Amino acid sequence: MAVAIVPSVPDAQDVPYAPGTIGLQIDATDLARAAFRVTETVPVDPQAHELILQLPSWLPGEHGPRGPIAALADITFAANGKTLTWTRDPLEPNAFHIALPAGTSEVVARFIHTSPLRENEGRIAVTREMLNLQWEKMSLYPAGHYVRQIKIRPTVTFPKGWTVFTALDGKAESDAATGKTVTWGETDYETLVDSPIFAGLYAARHDLGHAVSMDVLADKPEYLAIKPENLQAYRNLADEAVLAFGARHFDHYDFLLGLTDRMGGIGLEHHRSSENQQEPKSWTDWAGYDWDRNVIAHEFSHSWDGKYRRSAKLWTPDYRQPMQDNLLWVYEGQTQFWGLVLAARSGVQSKDTVLGELANYAGTFTQEAGRDWRSVEDTTMDPIFAARRPKPFASLTRGEEYYTEGALVWLEADQIIRDGTGGKKGLDDFAKAFFGVRDGDWGVLTYEFDDVARTLNGVYPYDWAGFLKTRLQTPGQPVPLGGIERAGYKLVFKDEPNPYDKARMAYTKSLSLFNSLGVTLDKEGKVTATRWGSPAFKAGLVSGMQVMAVGGQAYDADTLKAAITAAKTGNAAAGHPIELLAKRGDSYVTLSISYADGLRWPWLERAAPGTAPTGLDKLLAPRSAGGKAGKGKAGH
Repeated sequence: MAVAIVPSVPDAQDVPYAPGTIGLQIDATDLARAAFRVTETVPVDPQAHELILQLPSWLPGEHGPRGPIAALADITFAANGKTLTWTRDPLEPNAFHIALPAGTSEVVARFIHTSPLRENEGRIAVTREMLNLQWEKMSLYPAGHYVRQIKIRPTVTFPKGWTVFTALDGKAESDAATGKTVTWGETDYETLVDSPIFAGLYAARHDLGHAVSMDVLADKPEYLAIKPENLQAYRNLADEAVLAFGARHFDHYDFLLGLTDRMGGIGLEHHRSSENQQEPKSWTDWAGYDWDRNVIAHEFSHSWDGKYRRSAKLWTPDYRQPMQDNLLWVYEGQTQFWGLVLAARSGVQSKDTVLGELANYAGTFTQEAGRDWRSVEDTTMDPIFAARRPKPFASLTRGEEYYTEGALVWLEADQIIRDGTGGKKGLDDFAKAFFGVRDGDWGVLTYEFDDVARTLNGVYPYDWAGFLKTRLQTPGQPVPLGGIERAGYKLVFKDEPNPYDKARMAYTKSLSLFNSLGVTLDKEGKVTATRWGSPAFKAGLVSGMQVMAVGGQAYDADTLKAAITAAKTGNAAAGHPIELLAKRGDSYVTLSISYADGLRWPWLERAAPGTAPTGLDKLLAPRSAGGKAGKGKAGH
C-alpha cells in the first residue's frame, strides 16, 4: 500500500510576517566565477520551533515552475553564532526546514547562487561588463504568507565604477575598496521579485516621457550611441502605448536593456520595468537590426496586459502555488499583437518588418501538422510540462503558439470591430476599456474568460465568446488568415525572403526552408528543425544531421537554394530529385528529395491594387504627434 503523502509546507495566508523585516545582502562582485554570495537575516518568533524558508518555484513571467534550486550551493543556517540543523522538504525540494533552538530571534542564511558560465548550463547573466540580478533566483522567503505581506530590505555590492538600474525605490550608494554598495528602501517581497537589476560598466539613461526611462548597458561604450531620430522612436513608443491603453499603471517605469551578445537573451515583463536584450549593434546599425527590436514594445505592453490585468488563475499569493496558464492567449497573445502594432506606430520597427513578422506567423500555420490535434489554448500548458526545451518535431507537437497564433486571432478581432463599426472602433477601444481602467492604480486587477468576452461586446456586439472558443479552444481550425484578409492583405509565397526573415537569417547565418523543403539549417549545414510530413522529412533528413554536399558539390546555402530552384524549372517530380549527402553521427547517407515547388517564403501583400490605406495600414499607422512627425525618418 502506498504511503500517504502529507504536505509539510503550509499554504500562504494573507497575514503579515510578524517577526519583522528580512535583511538581504548580496555580493555580486565575483565576475570571474559569476557567483552571487548571499547573506539573509530572517527574524523569527522566539516561541517557534521551526522555520521554513523556500526559493521561489513558480516564477512570474515564465509561466512554469522553474526556480533554479540546483544553482544554490554551500547552504548554511545559523543562530547566535551556532550552525542550525536543516532538512530539505521531501515533496518540495525548494523548501528548507530549519530546526530552531529555544529563544531564537533571528536566523542567518548563507549560500551561493552559482550563475551559469556556459550556455549549456542555462542563461548567462554575468559577464565582465554587465550583470542581470534576479532576486527570486537568489533569495529565500518564509512559507505561510502572501509574498506582499513579507517585508525585506535589500543591499547589493557591485564592482566599482558600475552603474546600477532597477525600478526599486529609496536607492542609496556608498563606495568602498571592495566595490559599490547599494541599498534600497524597505519593500515587500512581491515588489522585490518584480524589480530586477541590470548593472554594468558602460551605461546610459534616457528620459522617454510619461515617467518612463530607457536604462541601457552595452558590451562596448560605442554601442550606446543612438541617433536623435532613433531615440525619438522610443519616446514615440511611450506616447503610443499611453494613447492605446488610455492610462498608466505605474508611478515610474524602467526599460532595462542590454546591448550584448555576451549576456544571454531575455525579454521578461514586470509591472514597473522589463528585462530586455538586443544585439550589440541594434542601436548603431538601426536599419540593419530592425528585426531585433520588437522585445521593447512587447514587454512594455505587458505592464498593462499581464501585470496589471492578469488572469485570476495566473495570479498567485506566493511563488509556491501553481499558476494556471489557460488565458495566456490574452496575457501573451494580445501582448504579441500590441508589441507589433506599437513598434510599427512608433518607428521602433519599420512597417515592412512588422508585416514580415505577421507573414512569418501565418506562413508557419499553413504548414503545421500539430494544429490538427492541438488547440491554441492547449499550448498554454507548454511552459509547464515542456519547460521551453527543444522538441524533435515542434511542427507536430506545437510549442507556445498562444503568442503568435494568438496575435493573429486578435488581429481578426480588431478587423471584425472595424468592419462592424465602419472603421470608428478597433482593438484600441477594447484596450482602453479592459486595460485602461483605474488610471494610476498599479495593483493587480484580475479577470476571467467572461470578462474578456463581455468587454469586447461592450465595444461591438458580436458572438465573442463563440469566436474565442472556436479560434482558441478548438483544434483543427483553418489557417488563421481571417484578420489579414479582412484587413485588405493576403498571404503569398515568394522565392525571396521577406525583410524580417531575410535580416534574421543573415544575422544568424542560418537558412530557413520551412515552407519549401521543410527544414532549417545552421551556417554549417546542420539540421536544426524538420517539419513533420515535409519533403525533407519523407526523405529522412532530420534534426542532428548535417548536409555535407548538394548534387555532388560541397554544401553552402546558395548551392542548396540553387538546387531547389533548378528542381522547380526541371523535372524533379519525374524522377530527378534533389540529391544530398548527409552525415549522421559517423555515418554518411545519400538522400533524394522529391520537391518541385521552388523556394517559398511568406509575404503579406495588399489584396487589391491602389494606394488607399487598408484596415491593416490604418492599424499600424502612428497615432501620436511624435510618431507622425517621425514617420519614415527612423532608421535612415
